[in-house]
Amino acid sequence: MEYLLLIVGLALILFGANFLTNGSTVIAQKLHVPEFVIGLTIVAVGTSMPELVVSVLSALKGESSVAIGNIVGSNIFNIFAIGGVCALITPIALTRNNIRRDIPFGVFTSLLLLVMTLDVAIWGAEEDSINRIDGIIMLLIYIGLMAYSIRKGYREEKARASGATPQGNVLIAVLSIAGGLAGLIYGGNLFLEEAIAIAKAWGVSESVIAITLVAGGTSLPELASSVVSVVKGHSGMALGNIIGSNIANILLILGISSTITPLAMGGITLFDIMMVLLGSVLLFVAAYTFRSRELDRVEGAIFISIYIAYLGLLIF
Repeated sequence: MEYLLLIVGLALILFGANFLTNGSTVIAQKLHVPEFVIGLTIVAVGTSMPELVVSVLSALKGESSVAIGNIVGSNIFNIFAIGGVCALITPIALTRNNIRRDIPFGVFTSLLLLVMTLDVAIWGAEEDSINRIDGIIMLLIYIGLMAYSIRKGYREEKARASGATPQGNVLIAVLSIAGGLAGLIYGGNLFLEEAIAIAKAWGVSESVIAITLVAGGTSLPELASSVVSVVKGHSGMALGNIIGSNIANILLILGISSTITPLAMGGITLFDIMMVLLGSVLLFVAAYTFRSRELDRVEGAIFISIYIAYLGLLIF
């Protein structure tokens, strides 16, 4: 029965991703907002809801290592696994704004996470943690980023608007987004619950489950929506989803969770945090290697190989 529910959860995720992508594309056209900004905001935050629920509930229950491990593992999965898979399907073009603004901010966010988890080394604290002040700082930065991105994106699209009439019905698009998010969240939760139950039955440790299955499970909406976006020819939305989800995971979700209660690092190590930073840096480096301004198939294969190696180190 667990395996059947696992398949049902995956199906809901895939259908939800399709509805979400279609609805978001229509809204982007109607509002004259670039696909990347829609991916950075609506899609990224919507598909990050499973991470939000898991991390906040974990924080409330005092399971801080699960709250942090979920975010760290999700960000690693987003860059290396999702980015790699999307690039294998079709090379992802990187715009000037991606290279000069969006990806560097992703690197900054990862560096911020690293600094905020080095309390012992920097401040001489008794243990490494993300406290309430850290959380408030993260939330303020996230609010500022969203306001800037939406305003900037709207101006850029308005400046180059061609006057063509956007296609699609707004009401249907909104209902499609709502239904898609519902399918993603419910399907993601169902898949996650059954995956954890199966993993425990196999005797896998909870620490490994937190940073692999829990993180991978809550990142399935990002995987599904990004892959569907790429297949439909909207690689800008896929890239925005990946970067936006990582930024939302750190600034929004960890910000909320650590504001509720300080989060001790527990079993999450410096190596795990460095993997998050490595992913952001490699995404930036990809813009200048092989074929410039593009995450190509070779780089996608490298990303996936790095993720498999990381999982191997965790498990064995």
